Amino acid sequence: MKDNLKPARRQFLKMGGAALAMIPVAVLSGNAIAATNAGMRTSMKYQDTPNGDKDCANCVQFVPGKTPKDLGTCKIFPGDTEISPKAYCAAWAAKP
Repeated sequence: MKDNLKPARRQFLKMGGAALAMIPVAVLSGNAIAATNAGMRTSMKYQDTPNGDKDCANCVQFVPGKTPKDLGTCKIFPGDTEISPKAYCAAWAAKP
């Protein structure tokens, strides 16, 4: 009876090892995909160009990057780390 279990056990261990090896790959690829929040961008009519003098750099919701020209984040778009300071969306509100 023990001889019948060996192939199933080996297969289980191989599959478990492969699954463990794939965890870092899945985590890293998930972060790359999650850099933009496409659903929110669509619903808020996000565009990469300003609307007149209205752009993300002078919006109260925008959180700038390391320098004024770097990509930043927005309080409205959770998980989106690629907001251009020269972009615009329907949630734009002037800084006080």
